[in-house]
Amino acid sequence: MNVWIKWSLIASLLLLSPGCFDSKPIQNMAYVTAIGLDYKDGVFISYAQVLNFLNVAKSDKNEIGKNIPVWIGRGTGKTVTESLSSLSETSQIRLFWGHVKSVVVDEELLKSQAIVRQSYEAINRYREVRYNILLYSTKTPIVDIFKQKSILNLPVLDTILDTPEDTHAQRSNIDPQYGFKFIAEFNEPGNTAIIPTIGITKEVWKEDARKMPMFKITGAFFIRQNEKLSWFSETELLGRRWVQKENKRSVLLIGNPEAPTATLVIIKPNYRIRYVKNSKPLQFKIEIKARAYVEEMIKDASVKEMEVLAAKAIRDEMMATYEKGLATQTDLLNLFAELYRSEPKLWHQLHNSKQLLLNQKTLGQIDVKVTITNTGKYKGRL
Repeated sequence: MNVWIKWSLIASLLLLSPGCFDSKPIQNMAYVTAIGLDYKDGVFISYAQVLNFLNVAKSDKNEIGKNIPVWIGRGTGKTVTESLSSLSETSQIRLFWGHVKSVVVDEELLKSQAIVRQSYEAINRYREVRYNILLYSTKTPIVDIFKQKSILNLPVLDTILDTPEDTHAQRSNIDPQYGFKFIAEFNEPGNTAIIPTIGITKEVWKEDARKMPMFKITGAFFIRQNEKLSWFSETELLGRRWVQKENKRSVLLIGNPEAPTATLVIIKPNYRIRYVKNSKPLQFKIEIKARAYVEEMIKDASVKEMEVLAAKAIRDEMMATYEKGLATQTDLLNLFAELYRSEPKLWHQLHNSKQLLLNQKTLGQIDVKVTITNTGKYKGRL
């Protein structure tokens, strides 16, 4: 009798215990992998790039080169939340936002700082969206960005829109930007925040004779609090790569640009920006130390000669980039950020009196030391 009572109690507890009755099979949800935001005539326009779990899950049956469809939803509303919520009205199944890896914002939205802040806060406050989402700007229609495939027709998850790390490790011209990092830069008064611009080019790859569009980082938007938005191309920003913390590998031509002496690969350069105290006018000094190896030798030159040429090439790139920002007073090398951290009182004093301006003398000395550690198959002369 006692045994039956015990089993009855156990059965009752099992029936009363909570279960996963409201769980959804993973194949019955639509996974949003990227969000696009635009703003026109007082209305937010949102886009959602959606993939099905079965299309992207790794398995032995996956065929390389097989075209995987992408679904793109478009919603509108007076707020970001309303525009995103409107997508659920017609999605038929639940939209899951926990796998969002990137946010793409249109140029029009970036023109208003208040709208930029409102947009990011609306997305960031939603519990399913993570903090480490990638942030991109674009001048290309967002629908074209979201339907773009990778090389070999791999899924959109295998592009620089979602996984830029592999490409950036080979060519570190413009660092990927994460949402949390952008907000930190944007909120710090001395900083110039950057948003890389993603575009599409059809001039590089072909599938047989057919031109195949591929993603390309074409430049970046720069924005500071209460200041005008500015855009610069990747070529104009070449000098900035030497003061980027995540610069892992950069190719550098040395010698005459029209007839280079050699091609070097610079590995993880270290930099330091210093405010020159008591300097009038305001002036900064930059120190660069870098290791390199010879990738290609075009003309005969010694290791010492190549090191000198490399140092000159880096200085020239940095000065050219700095001068590109003078017309719009855009601090492309983030010199003022160093002043804000080391001398905050002076920064506020100059800022309040509108003397925090860039000129030809603001960037003073640039000390560059390049050490070639390997000449590869070339027999380098000392």
